[in-house]
Amino acid sequence: MPFTDKKLVCKDCNEEFVFSSGQQEHHAKLGLRNEPKRCMVCRQASRMRNEDRLLSGGGRRPPRPGFGGGDAPRFVPGAPPVAPREMFTVTCGQCGRPAEVPFKPRGDRPVLCRDCFRGARR
Repeated sequence: MPFTDKKLVCKDCNEEFVFSSGQQEHHAKLGLRNEPKRCMVCRQASRMRNEDRLLSGGGRRPPRPGFGGGDAPRFVPGAPPVAPREMFTVTCGQCGRPAEVPFKPRGDRPVLCRDCFRGARR
């Protein structure tokens, strides 16, 4: 089913905005069922208000990192890309092959390569 541009009215500023066919297709791929209620400007303002409220201690507690918020990077149009994660080269403590890990080893415990780590978890 081809998508066509829709004109919607923002619930905050009562201005019309276009819900483009590309945005509708993206919503469908994500499994979102509801159309947006706010224009892009009001949506960003709402997010900023929510973040300010959470950071000031009001409302519910902030989400834990890695569980849908907190320190998770967000896509912001026009923002520079997120820097790649720093990786550290180590020697596997089990097989002796070189490996890269996303943390700085402390030296008090052996570090395993990906294959050995997977095998140890089973």
